[in-house]
Amino acid sequence: MLIIDCHCHAGRGDGLTGPWDTDAPLKPYLAWADEAGIQRTVLFAAFHSDYAAANRRVAQLVRQQPERFYGFAFVHAQRDRGRVLAMVRTAVEEYGFVGIKLHRFDARISREVCDVARVFRLPVLYDVVGEVSVVDLLATQYPDVNFIIPHLGSFSDDWRAQTGLIDYLVRYPNIYADTSGVRRFDILLRAVERAGPTKFLFGSDGPWLHPGVELSKIHALHLAPAEAQLVLAGNLLRLIGRVRREVGEGAQQRVAVAAEAAGAAWRDPWLVAQD
Repeated sequence: MLIIDCHCHAGRGDGLTGPWDTDAPLKPYLAWADEAGIQRTVLFAAFHSDYAAANRRVAQLVRQQPERFYGFAFVHAQRDRGRVLAMVRTAVEEYGFVGIKLHRFDARISREVCDVARVFRLPVLYDVVGEVSVVDLLATQYPDVNFIIPHLGSFSDDWRAQTGLIDYLVRYPNIYADTSGVRRFDILLRAVERAGPTKFLFGSDGPWLHPGVELSKIHALHLAPAEAQLVLAGNLLRLIGRVRREVGEGAQQRVAVAAEAAGAAWRDPWLVAQD
């Protein structure tokens, strides 16, 4: 059975405030993944002050083992404002990346990111850090963009956020979740029972979490083989199978104009205070 880990960081960050922006070494992760029978992995950068540089490093890793790794482009919705299209175009056309990654810890998601994802038909893996209500906006404003919400909505084990996300998974066809770091197994079990195995992707949040430990939760769900294969690989392959490798100049121009307008737009002071 093919197993793909959809959530693994790689490379060095430059913040030195915690493991997440200091170092994400692949060597121990790969040994653990081999032991667990995980054949492929989605890589994206650790937190970094320059995601263009960090994405280049991830691209080198993907290029070294293209049969094993997929790449997602990490972007900062505010700091990279006005250049997300250029960054993602490079990631898709030159690096062969198949998705976008961003984190509320950096900044809230923006229309610019969603517009770029729409153009390239890329899935967006967005860590909402418990702010699951934004999922309702994403699902309705961008019904043609697929969003993967990691940790079932909250790495910090916020059961309110995680149970709240279940409703969005049931309601919206373009909302998915990954299973990384979900400690409350009863909530994960309830989520899969309600939303179905087509809405979940196996992820580990490696190299900091052990992929074998995270994988054991999927086995503990006791899904039928066909359902387990969806969670372990099929759902991800379906999402990245839509990626458009090249886009016309007209589509790029529309996104560029929208990004320029967003960069010049007045921002609500309340939102500024929340960032």
